[in-house]
Amino acid sequence: MSVIVRLPSQLRTLVGGAGEVPVDASTVREAILAVDEAYPGIAFRVLDDKGALRRFVNVFVADEDVRFLQGLDTTLDAGTTVSLVPAVAGGCA
Repeated sequence: MSVIVRLPSQLRTLVGGAGEVPVDASTVREAILAVDEAYPGIAFRVLDDKGALRRFVNVFVADEDVRFLQGLDTTLDAGTTVSLVPAVAGGCA
């Protein structure tokens, strides 16, 4: 089933500048790997060497953080949007 993966500007150079990439996937993990298959290098930046989500990457499925769902095994319905978002740190002094 087709889903949309939204990419932050930091990863868009790997996909020819596209902000969104349509892929066929039924889980978040499958969606990330499908984007990586078409555009190698994405998974390396999102997943660690054990295949887990990197600490400073947030993934949202329809505005829900996957860490509060089933993580990378969160199932996707057709037309769902998966957003890859880098964590932001910092603050005021």
